[in-house]
Amino acid sequence: MADCHAGRCLFSPKPSSYFCFLYIFPHFSPLLITTLNTSPNLTPRIVIIIPALNEEDSIGLVLSHIPKELAATVIVCDNASQDRTGAVAAEFGAVVVPEEERGYGAACLRALQEANRYLPDMVVFLDADYSDTPEEMMLLLEPLRRGEADLVIGSRRLGMAVGMVERGALLPQARFGNWLATWLIRLIWGVRFTDLGPFRAITWEALEALQMQDRNFGWTVEMQVKAAQQGFRCVEIPVSYRVRIGKSKITGTLKGTVRAGYKILWTIAVAAWRSMQYTK
Repeated sequence: MADCHAGRCLFSPKPSSYFCFLYIFPHFSPLLITTLNTSPNLTPRIVIIIPALNEEDSIGLVLSHIPKELAATVIVCDNASQDRTGAVAAEFGAVVVPEEERGYGAACLRALQEANRYLPDMVVFLDADYSDTPEEMMLLLEPLRRGEADLVIGSRRLGMAVGMVERGALLPQARFGNWLATWLIRLIWGVRFTDLGPFRAITWEALEALQMQDRNFGWTVEMQVKAAQQGFRCVEIPVSYRVRIGKSKITGTLKGTVRAGYKILWTIAVAAWRSMQYTK
């Protein structure tokens, strides 16, 4: 059983100092990493994508803590916010694009349409609520820079094991949901993850190959399931996690928790069924 602590298309507008452990499982990947700009003498083109819904109190903090040395293009997708999220993001120098259809995946897909214009080598996904530590994206990008991974997940569970997660930041329902989903992925596809955390980095080639489609709560699990199915080299790195600014749209309400949990399990079930049909 393989472990994954872990190994230009068009995106459709519809369909610190911490001690970190790096887990690398170097199995074969069909991806041609040789085309990635990983030479120490060349600077990879990086795009950072931040979906945002009513995050005017936190988006400025997130943007101001992104490492300047990355020289990254930052794209904030304003997901029909009713506050000044988009205006604040623009004031901090981000490229702001609108998406009126609310949904985490819808916002990410819209931002990826914009990202395509910048011909990136790597993409980082980051939440707008300042629960993640933007400076740690340097850790997530390193395995991609070295050509050792296709997808890197910032694992809050691994971070919790080494004291990097603030008390009360990762709620019990989120911990259970992550455990159940990652257990199912391991059971069905033999690839081990510990978290479905939104803080992640991926090569542009890998992202294109995944053909992402989910428009709401299933975005992160769709990415990991498809990476497992396609044999990508996946890495998990412990990251810190703090109590978010404002109320979570998912785990902050019973309705949000139930809807997200259902969609995550549905996404896994549909992918498993399709895999069985394919192997018949």
